[in-house]
Amino acid sequence: MPDPRGVAPTGLKHEEHDRPVTVETTMQQADSQPQLYAARTAIHPRSVNGRFRRLKWAVLIVAYGVYFLLPWLRWERGVGANQAVLFDVAGRKFYLFDLVVHPQDIFWLAGLLMIAAYLLFFVTGLAGRVFCGYFCFQTLWTDVYILIERLIQGERPARLRLARQPWDAAKLVKMGLTHLLWLATAFATGLTFVLYWGDAPVLVREFFTGGAPFSAYATALFVTSTTYVMAGVAREQVCTYMCPYARFQAVMFDRDTLIVSYDHSRGEGWKGRAKLGRDLKTREQRHAVGVGDCIDCGYCVQVCPTGIDIRDGLQIQCISCALCIDACDTIMDSLGWERGLVAYGSQRVAEGGEKARLLRPKVIGYAAVLVVAIGLLAWSVSRQAPFDLTVAQVRQPIFTRLSDGRIQNSYEIKINNKTDRILALHFVIDGLPAGAELDLGRFSQVKLNPEQRLRLAAKVRLMPKDFDGQSHPFELTAVPDSGSGLQPVAHPSVFYVPAE
Repeated sequence: MPDPRGVAPTGLKHEEHDRPVTVETTMQQADSQPQLYAARTAIHPRSVNGRFRRLKWAVLIVAYGVYFLLPWLRWERGVGANQAVLFDVAGRKFYLFDLVVHPQDIFWLAGLLMIAAYLLFFVTGLAGRVFCGYFCFQTLWTDVYILIERLIQGERPARLRLARQPWDAAKLVKMGLTHLLWLATAFATGLTFVLYWGDAPVLVREFFTGGAPFSAYATALFVTSTTYVMAGVAREQVCTYMCPYARFQAVMFDRDTLIVSYDHSRGEGWKGRAKLGRDLKTREQRHAVGVGDCIDCGYCVQVCPTGIDIRDGLQIQCISCALCIDACDTIMDSLGWERGLVAYGSQRVAEGGEKARLLRPKVIGYAAVLVVAIGLLAWSVSRQAPFDLTVAQVRQPIFTRLSDGRIQNSYEIKINNKTDRILALHFVIDGLPAGAELDLGRFSQVKLNPEQRLRLAAKVRLMPKDFDGQSHPFELTAVPDSGSGLQPVAHPSVFYVPAE
């Protein structure tokens, strides 16, 4: 009689297939399956001193100073908020010191993003992931969070002991104070971000008195929570699993890209690395038995914020912070040996000892595009028009035939005064026959207040006999007062005439 549950798998006897499945069998099968997810190992980086650590502290101080103090920098203007950097979404204007960015100038953002992208490509082609190691927000805020952790819980051995000990009053106090300061730093980050979108002194007062807009509270809560999670809880998980840059960075690497690397031949010798011993204290003793200069102290691993061993080669988790270089140099200095066992190097140097080529076609190409993009953006900003003019034809209806036989087209004129003074304009039409009439209703001249936007309805009338076709291009020109020193601005449009 066939098995009612179906045919047994190929190569499996019916006796085994029909055997009852027990808990022990299920557990054995689960143990034999490959593990798709690795359990996270908590990383407690050790502190280190050195030139790269000092450089990172300098970058962090500058970055924090700019981020937290910039909203409070006052900037006197004839009109608008007296804040140096302000993103006024309600007023549809971005204030950047003396520069005012209007919606019509949004293409500048595309240029700025292009410059940032090619700057990243250029720097990565030269020196690998230095952006990740020194300038990335994740790195900067994680450094501060690790500093807070170290000040409250102690150096790495003390933090490891604290993590292993059971929960008691001392551990609760230290962990609670650590997370409290983390949250305070995250809240300061979130609140400062909100201050870029409103007048900082006024917005702070409204924020703590309950008078701020809901969007201010929602944004502050979002930035606070993400900063706390990313810098305090997730940390290296962000760089390892969440950051897309870690995945495509290798596309920009080549044999001449400078990366943090371990001198394998010097560190391993032909017999491998070995700790300092009675007969392995000097380089001569070590080289005599084939042992390399690496004393296997593990200092380079202990200082790594992502917990990797640089001696295993280039890894996706490496953010090129160079702290392992400082750690190894500290050990080499204490032993009186030369530095450079862990250093910035390239594949070309590692393979043949040749000097890395900094100027190569790829890097030159990135630099050329970067220079052109910066030049075009600077040129566009420097030639910003004092006012904008747009003319749109009203197509419902596209024309009107008047009682005297003339054809009338209607238009909508939009004017945006970008200056900090009153702007007086009058309008003329060019390119139509002499009998063309421009009607702005009761306006013969318009005056716009500083940074005012205005919308006008205009009509153009003309006898159809003056045309030999159905439409005729023309320009509507806005002419400022002669004493303003501003140049006229023209906008093209079309006058439509129906076929007879």
